[in-house]
Amino acid sequence: MSTEIQQVVLASNNRGKLNELQHRLGGLGIKLLPQSQFAIDSVAETGLSFVENAIIKARHACKISGLPAIADDSGLEVDALLGAPGIYSARFAGEEATDADNNQKLLAKLQGTPSEQRSARFRCLLVYMRHADDPTPLICQGSWEGFILEEPRGDNGFGYDPLFFVPSEHCASAELPADLKNRLSHRGQAMKELMQRLKLK
Repeated sequence: MSTEIQQVVLASNNRGKLNELQHRLGGLGIKLLPQSQFAIDSVAETGLSFVENAIIKARHACKISGLPAIADDSGLEVDALLGAPGIYSARFAGEEATDADNNQKLLAKLQGTPSEQRSARFRCLLVYMRHADDPTPLICQGSWEGFILEEPRGDNGFGYDPLFFVPSEHCASAELPADLKNRLSHRGQAMKELMQRLKLK
């Protein structure tokens, strides 16, 4: 990775994402800065896929800050709901929905669905852009398989973590220690790929 890249903007206002990604990037000498530090507003996510939305967000942050940017678009795909909420995960219950609102709607949609039919996965598309006109952004992805619980468990994490059961650990994502979650998660997998590719630059 070229040595002049030290500060990178995270195209998100989500404190959980910032902490999770900074934890991984610190070892590469990259300082991840929230977009709020540059008064960057949220951009409309008009893409029809995770990768389109991630590129939209990264390009917007690059354009305003003049710095490289990282953006991710992540979501939950539930097989019984034909892949929903997908790209609408953060606003499943409405534009101003809280995590609790989204979780409540998900449980309502799956009411009566037996446990073996509640398979799901978290999906993450992570994009790194050197500048707003970067013709070849780095695009990395990760997925994390699990099941949707019938009630929330655990106090760690954010989003759908309290409802996402991780079979290998016999617990919800929100019950995992941060370090373990960062290694296993969809974002952790995408981040690992991004780190490997940045090291080669």
